[in-house]
Amino acid sequence: MTIIRATRTFATGLGVTMALIGAFGTLAAGTSPAAAQSLAGSWAGGGTITYPSGEKERARCRATFRNSGGGGVAMHAVCATASARVVQNAALAHLTGGTYAGDFYNTEYGIQGSIRIRLHSANKLSASLNGGGGSAQFSLNR
Repeated sequence: MTIIRATRTFATGLGVTMALIGAFGTLAAGTSPAAAQSLAGSWAGGGTITYPSGEKERARCRATFRNSGGGGVAMHAVCATASARVVQNAALAHLTGGTYAGDFYNTEYGIQGSIRIRLHSANKLSASLNGGGGSAQFSLNR
């Protein structure tokens, strides 16, 4: 597999994955901006990407969450596997408790999808992404 093909394959799978990032959203009605504070900051960790072909690959990610206007949470993430590096953006809304959901978009490869984040503690979260025919699961820590 050539490097370019590997990079595009990775981006397709990861595009499914990390929202971790271009748009900005707002929290669900009735949710206080303080709820978004728990996500704000830098996180790092890893997980598994499942490509449309069914092939799986391990990935490492660094994500930054920041509160955006109106109480939304914006995410920016950089993820890499042995074959490629991808930057993505996401907009998240607070659903309930420690659960957040939103959409991600990868402008480089034109891939979009959904992302769901679950805070397990002040220092641990899990992220699930779906889009572009693939999916991903990540565990990140502060």
